[in-house]
Amino acid sequence: MIYFISDTHFYHSNIMKYCNRPFKDINEMNETIIHNWNKVVTNDDTIYHLGDFCLSNDDEMKNIFNRLNGNKILIRGNYDRKSVKFYEDIGFKVLKCAPIILDDYQLMLSHVPLPDSKILDGYINLHGHIHNKKISDNYPKNYSENKHINLSVDVTNYKLVSLD
Repeated sequence: MIYFISDTHFYHSNIMKYCNRPFKDINEMNETIIHNWNKVVTNDDTIYHLGDFCLSNDDEMKNIFNRLNGNKILIRGNYDRKSVKFYEDIGFKVLKCAPIILDDYQLMLSHVPLPDSKILDGYINLHGHIHNKKISDNYPKNYSENKHINLSVDVTNYKLVSLD
């Protein structure tokens, strides 16, 4: 199975305030997302993380990564500031040339939403970055709702979304 997720922001305390995340603290947020992830993902599954994985020190980031099931692929977001080598060393496959095009499914993957003019005909842009906002809230021109799917955990009930 293939899954998608974005903007987990593990260990990022301010994200709870910015996005009104309903958790009492960072530990509850982290554990909820880990639980939801591992409840559906097996080690044979593939997960595309569309960016903003974790804001933490190296050891905490490695610990979170190791607790998550599946073959994890990262498209770096604006908060994924460590080196590509770091992410690869902890186990991510890092895709460096976003958008990533999955022709078999007519999907284009990115962290930041793509303008309509950059989306191939008949394709959908799966992205994150805008958290609990609508595409029209952040990008009033050149971005249409029908060409984009926001997969920030803030709008997926802190769960992954399957290709199905």
